[in-house]
Amino acid sequence: MLVGVPPAGAAATRAEGPAAYRVAAGATAVRGAATSSDGPLIRAGTGTYTDSLKPGERKYYTVELDAASSAYVSAVAAPKPGGTMGVRDGIEVSLQAADGTQCGAGHHRSFLSAGGAYPLADYAERVVKPGAPCRSAGAYRFVVERGDAKGGDDSAVPLELRYVAEPPRKNETEEPAGPGGWSTRAPSGPPPGDGESVAGGTGFNDAAELRPGAWKDELRPGETRFYRVAVEAGEQLFADAEFGAERGGAVPFVVSGVRVGLSNEARGHVLNKTGGYQGRPATVSLATPPAAYGGGAGGGEAARGMRLAGWYYLQVSVNPKVRQTAVPVTLKIATAAARRSEQEPGAGRAAGGVEPVAATSRGTHRQRLRLIGYAGIGTGTALLLGLGVWTLLARRRQG
Repeated sequence: MLVGVPPAGAAATRAEGPAAYRVAAGATAVRGAATSSDGPLIRAGTGTYTDSLKPGERKYYTVELDAASSAYVSAVAAPKPGGTMGVRDGIEVSLQAADGTQCGAGHHRSFLSAGGAYPLADYAERVVKPGAPCRSAGAYRFVVERGDAKGGDDSAVPLELRYVAEPPRKNETEEPAGPGGWSTRAPSGPPPGDGESVAGGTGFNDAAELRPGAWKDELRPGETRFYRVAVEAGEQLFADAEFGAERGGAVPFVVSGVRVGLSNEARGHVLNKTGGYQGRPATVSLATPPAAYGGGAGGGEAARGMRLAGWYYLQVSVNPKVRQTAVPVTLKIATAAARRSEQEPGAGRAAGGVEPVAATSRGTHRQRLRLIGYAGIGTGTALLLGLGVWTLLARRRQG
């Protein structure tokens, strides 16, 4: 448990500048293949794998899927903290059958959509339900592709890969309501008080655990810190990040100067929000749909990301363009049973009459989720230019 205690060696590293993403201890190094037929095997039950990815490069990895479990294969791309990335740079992940059939939608994340060179993570999934593709057991390929680095850092970025499998659910056809249907305010409001001191981690592997309440940290420009919060089935997560004032006076305004992202236990993207910052107090808030309601495909990206109960990972960032030594931040965390928006009738019920899932113990959830491997973060709305070019490239690949 990392509550209020910095990871080993973190204090010394931060004294020299923003800390780089720290991969899992004992991770296995692999080299993704350039063709789809000979990708290295991401084995079940062997934890985390590492690789790197150059601009414009596409790499293939092999995963073995059974015929019953839903599969989540994730990639984390971690550029140098404080760096500058190209406007068309980012990663795209997908999961494919041997004949090229897509097992689900591919997911693109842009380095610049959040206003800085922050770690990105997301997964490609195979969800087992009636009519879904890739139902058969066998070898599948996980594909990670990077965009064009023109105008930014063209060095290879480290990758962290992981694979998580989940046994089938009783009712995969139930879909949660869209994020707008759920309350965006915690029942009792943000937790009061100045908060307890905590030192966020460099990534998923050393994220500091936060209980509901108020917590204080301090970030350098260009830095991203990670925190994890337990969210049970049927619960919503509410998080406010209150960025403090510059102690030295007025500083230039920075668009997307501060950021809060959220990823789920399997490192899938949930939400990403940014805010402007000019050395004056600024708040960025997140409110999620309830966790573990159903398949997730019908409720938008946030509902897809809230498919699982368990640990949810907050990423808090300060843009490298912010011109000050450090920015204080207070995190106010709350979890609560699912509630519909106060403007809509039927509080506590999902759209279409789906009842909230009863909360289960984290121990029960741990038995449900079988960790088999990974990769995997979050970004917000991508720059129109970057998305347009990425879409064009995707069409050319499919053509």
